[in-house]
Amino acid sequence: MTSDSDKNSNSSKKRGLNSLGTNSQNQSKDKNDSRSKKSRIHLNYEPVVTDLFQEEAIREVAPSKGLVKETVTPGEKLILGHKVRHQVAVPPNYPYIPISKHVPPKEPARTYPFKLDPFQEHAISCIEKSESVLVSAHTSAGKTVVAEYAIAHSLKNKQRVIYTSPIKALSNQKYRELQHDFKDVGLMTGDVTLNSSASCIVMTTEILRSMLYRGSEILREVAWVIFDEIHYMRDKARGVVWEETIIMLPHNVHFVFLSATIPNAMEFSEWICKLHEQPCHVVYTDFRPTPLQHYMYPDGGDGIYMVLDEKGVFNEGHFKEVLSQLPDENNRNEFSNNKRKISDTPNVYKIIKTCMQKGFNPIIAFAFGKKQCELLARQMSIMDFNNDDEKGLVKKVFENAIDLLPEEDRRLPSFLNMLPLLERGIGVHHSGLLPFMKEVVELLFQEGLLKVLFATETFAMGLNMPARTVVFCELDKFDGTKRRPMTSGEYIQMSGRAGRRGLDERGYVMLNIESKISPHIIKEMVKGEADHLRSAFHLKYHMVLNMSRIEGISPEFMLQRSFYQFQNAAPLPRLQEELKKMEEEHKAFEIPQEESLDEYYKLRKMYDEYSDRIRAIIFEPQNIVSYLNVGRLAKVKFEGNDFGWGMIVRYEEIKPSNWTKSTKQQNLTKYKIRILMKCSNDSYVSYDGRIIKINPCLENQTGVILVVPFDLNDIVDLSQVRLYPDSDLEHEPAKRKVAYQGVVHVLEKHPDGIRLEPIKHIKVKDERLDDLVTKRGLIDEKIKTHPMNNITDAYDRYCEKLELQEKIRKKKLEIRDAEAILHLDELKKRKRLLRRMQYLSENDVVEFKGRIACEITSGDELILTELLLNGVFNDLSPELIASLLSCFVFDDKSKCGEDNLREEFKAPYRELKETARIVADLSEECNVPIDKDEYIATFAPDLMESVYTWCNNGTFEETCKKVELFEGNLVRNFRSLDELLRAMVGASKCIGDIELENKFSMSIEKLKRGIIFASSLYL
Repeated sequence: MTSDSDKNSNSSKKRGLNSLGTNSQNQSKDKNDSRSKKSRIHLNYEPVVTDLFQEEAIREVAPSKGLVKETVTPGEKLILGHKVRHQVAVPPNYPYIPISKHVPPKEPARTYPFKLDPFQEHAISCIEKSESVLVSAHTSAGKTVVAEYAIAHSLKNKQRVIYTSPIKALSNQKYRELQHDFKDVGLMTGDVTLNSSASCIVMTTEILRSMLYRGSEILREVAWVIFDEIHYMRDKARGVVWEETIIMLPHNVHFVFLSATIPNAMEFSEWICKLHEQPCHVVYTDFRPTPLQHYMYPDGGDGIYMVLDEKGVFNEGHFKEVLSQLPDENNRNEFSNNKRKISDTPNVYKIIKTCMQKGFNPIIAFAFGKKQCELLARQMSIMDFNNDDEKGLVKKVFENAIDLLPEEDRRLPSFLNMLPLLERGIGVHHSGLLPFMKEVVELLFQEGLLKVLFATETFAMGLNMPARTVVFCELDKFDGTKRRPMTSGEYIQMSGRAGRRGLDERGYVMLNIESKISPHIIKEMVKGEADHLRSAFHLKYHMVLNMSRIEGISPEFMLQRSFYQFQNAAPLPRLQEELKKMEEEHKAFEIPQEESLDEYYKLRKMYDEYSDRIRAIIFEPQNIVSYLNVGRLAKVKFEGNDFGWGMIVRYEEIKPSNWTKSTKQQNLTKYKIRILMKCSNDSYVSYDGRIIKINPCLENQTGVILVVPFDLNDIVDLSQVRLYPDSDLEHEPAKRKVAYQGVVHVLEKHPDGIRLEPIKHIKVKDERLDDLVTKRGLIDEKIKTHPMNNITDAYDRYCEKLELQEKIRKKKLEIRDAEAILHLDELKKRKRLLRRMQYLSENDVVEFKGRIACEITSGDELILTELLLNGVFNDLSPELIASLLSCFVFDDKSKCGEDNLREEFKAPYRELKETARIVADLSEECNVPIDKDEYIATFAPDLMESVYTWCNNGTFEETCKKVELFEGNLVRNFRSLDELLRAMVGASKCIGDIELENKFSMSIEKLKRGIIFASSLYL
């Protein structure tokens, strides 16, 4: 292991636009792997090798061509450090040979015209030894080289190899690239099948899973499977597909996993080692071929400020200057709002215009919304970034592309509106665009004919299209529930698109700051580590039925071997070790007079319980609100920490959304009390009054005076003392310090704060209170006369023993949970429902209905099977069949009521809802967790009219007018409908109903036409 060396010289970091590009050197950071250092004793293998090495790549700095003032001179050496961490998990008794002792092959499977990076050499060495490898590296680092070598290695040895990707668009792109390099390449995506007998087949992960379920013969010949973008495994909806596929693949298959940087890469490798009883290497590097500089542009400011340089140094001074320049009206950060007004942000225009003037193009500008992307692109359309020759090329590429479409689709408004933008060198890329249009934009961007591309974050997922500069138009996003800041993982994924290897000396990342934002949030975003790989495993009926049908595998088998189970069991050795130490410590406790101490402890506990009940009555809103006066001292406990006494600044009522004056239910109203409080130096409250991080100030700390928003239940006592501070304490730090001195003076004379007494001062009229106060008084007298009352040392030690006993109890529960098979209880409930509905026999043998459900790979397999067997589709026309099935694929929020449906839709849709209600009722009876109303609402009829129009030869424009959806979203739903119809054809074959099979096939013929199913330009 070599020691790290810092060979970076300090570069000046000037403020303003002229500072862009001043830092000439980069130092890669070594991130520590998050896995426990202790070996996982409960697993029957050992991770045996850990290497860290560093190699320097030295190149000359190119002249800046007068675009920017540089602090380095042409010819100066730019040193990039390759830090690579290599680890490997090895099963017991495996004859492992360290990489350092590998003998290079005389004839490599593939050679390259450039020198390989160290991480590529390491990964290729693993492939040559036929050992699996996970390559975890930044975007554009060169992971594809490893995949290509694995393919070449397989072809050289006359073996088959499968290349899987998470999305069809990426599969098409990858097929085009690999077919150019290797020729013997096929494609299987569900939509398209090309050369399925090829030695190398590119496919989506869902297709590979289906092949495993069916026991495809192709898999008998496969030696390697390449999983591109394996970090997709954490996706909530589709991540389970990766786990199922990896678990079901045979042990003789070897793997290449390609991933963005994931801190827990070794944990994943250990899972593969245990699962398939073969070594799995991790080659991890956070080396960036092109170093990045990160800048912030404040709304209303006078320039761009570098906040993070190539060495990863965060500039606090520049960040504070950015915050200080934000105007007052933008002081509030609306992360909590579900909806956000689309801004006509002039900042983005200024940033991009400046970058273009400096020659920092091409630019990818990320915005978190389809409408926002299009609005920003229209704002930028007054600029023209292409010359006449480039405009001609754009028009030629565009016209050649649309010539592939039917005549009626060539004049679509979306095409006509996009062309003028594209000719100016401005593009838009988001999921709402037609797939055909997205591919045109991608091709133009790859050819350098687009200088600025406004895109959503999906552009950063998988598509290898880097730019020189990345601009973040906004830093917060709507995640389906609320607006929130980007995570560090999301930021790393998108910012990683900046800097093109071999073309740019450095990449630039520009952040548009529209509102004041917590330094903690921005640092976590910009400097934080990538998101951990967490399992998103969940049970589905389709999986349960298929697992029950495959010989030698069961749903329980899948649960036991899932990454979800592995991660849950991973802490087991540590937990067992901690329990052992606790039990030894507990045995060492020897306390005299333990019985007497136990009696005394119970009295004290009873006193505390009565005090809590008294406090609950006193602090009911009708009793206490009138005492929440400005200036009154209040004692606070928050999240188990005692913050001591502070001073009330103000309070506000927060009424529930359904509150009306007629209800007058004061208990439904919540209260937010803002209290002047001394907190630890690292505490922070945001500008809009949210607690970001807060801890009490210890005696040896200077602390910081903040106005902190607490709930009513955080206040444990009020004081008789009331001060009269100056106003505006929330915005004036100097006034806060003066006001808090008053609190300090009171506490110096009266450390207990002179509490308000419940009966004497607050005068609460409640019969319960009198009784509780009397009982507490009696207990207090017993405590004072108890022989153990003044023996504090013995009592404290007894409390320590009880606390330790409670920790031992909780630790045993943790161990029990870690040992338990997760989801097992849910599996039992789901099996109970399947038996009740006659999909499984009592012995878990798949029945006739279950075999039909196994054919249905999309949609709700249970309801579709029930509708099929109940004859609902028998009397429907092919057009109506497609319309009804659209209710199973519509993935947007429903805006269409049942009353608005045309008459021929109503009867079949009622059948669908009634079947869904029956399944929901049975699920409740079998204790399967389900929200009945929400479940039924998922079958939305919004797409029925559009599908019916299209299947009756309607034009694309007419079809779009029938539903409020972006064109791209409409196409995605129609293609999902095509997949479902093909599954229904298979289900009809299973039944043996040829007439119904022909009907579903006819539905496919009527659906599958025109621009919606236009072939990919990559094929």
